[in-house]
Amino acid sequence: MEEQHKRRVRYKGTHPKTYAEKYKEHHPEKYADTIEKVIRKGSTPAGMHLSIMVQEILDFLQIKPEQKGLDATLGYGGHTRRMLEQLQGTGHIWALDVDPIEIVRTQKRLEQAGYGTDRLTILQENFAKIDQIANAHGPFDFILADLGVSSMQIDNPKRGFSYKTEGPLDLRLNPEKGISAAERLKELTQEELAGMLVENSDEPYAAEIAAEINRMQRRREPIETTTQLREAIGKALSFLPDNSEKKDLVKKTCQRTFQALRIDVNSEFEVLEAFLGKLPDALAPHGRVAILTFHSGEDRMVKKAFKQGKKQGIFSEISEEVIRPSAEECRQNPRARSTKMRWAVKTG
Repeated sequence: MEEQHKRRVRYKGTHPKTYAEKYKEHHPEKYADTIEKVIRKGSTPAGMHLSIMVQEILDFLQIKPEQKGLDATLGYGGHTRRMLEQLQGTGHIWALDVDPIEIVRTQKRLEQAGYGTDRLTILQENFAKIDQIANAHGPFDFILADLGVSSMQIDNPKRGFSYKTEGPLDLRLNPEKGISAAERLKELTQEELAGMLVENSDEPYAAEIAAEINRMQRRREPIETTTQLREAIGKALSFLPDNSEKKDLVKKTCQRTFQALRIDVNSEFEVLEAFLGKLPDALAPHGRVAILTFHSGEDRMVKKAFKQGKKQGIFSEISEEVIRPSAEECRQNPRARSTKMRWAVKTG
């Protein structure tokens, strides 16, 4: 049966506003000029992800031909592609991701770039299972873990990662497993929610937000969408004086609240703890690992694990100071601003 042509979404005015309407940004291979303009403005094209600290990662990993590597968080595949280039048509990289939607698109994108199964193996697995992956395919000469959520996940309203657009309050990296953030809010008591907001995002207005959400639940007004949660946060902060600073304060509170919920729904701290505990055995002697974090809690966990590893003689070297993206990269990609990189080298 012949596939019917799907008419693209039309939009009002001179420029597309919604995620679905930005058809040129969804096809970077066809509209390179448009993509370049969007990036030049300091924005991320819809459906894309700009890889962060690529050169810093490559400089540290020192990838050589014939080596075996692991990208623990495949995402859009930008880091993976650059690491594959360093192998110069030899060696092999295994790449993991839990997202069943984006993993298919990324695999197709990398295949079209010339990276097939002879050089790249993509597995839909959580990187907490790094021990199983290493037992089957390792040990690895280099490992990368980028703990950030990809831009194509954040920007897609259907995934519910952003307070900026209307969508279901989901926040799951794998929407086929577990429960959504909306369902999770129904489970938590007021005290549990307040505690989670503090633990996961250092939210200063955790008590007020938890109280407002609890009031809505009691009135049988469950929060099902991103917009409803944003409005609930606005109500919780209604006691603040109306001045020029309030808008920015509400915005940052929304960012922290959504982050805290995402971390909780995906058990991100527990997954990272499991990964860090199994990491040394997954590395080959003299193997190198680089980890990008985007939250102070994540960075503390990585810093502690690396310091303990060096003290125990597992790592011969670790990054004594956190490494940050350049000012120029942050200007071109504002989402890079909160990035912290740490690295370690396994003892030989």
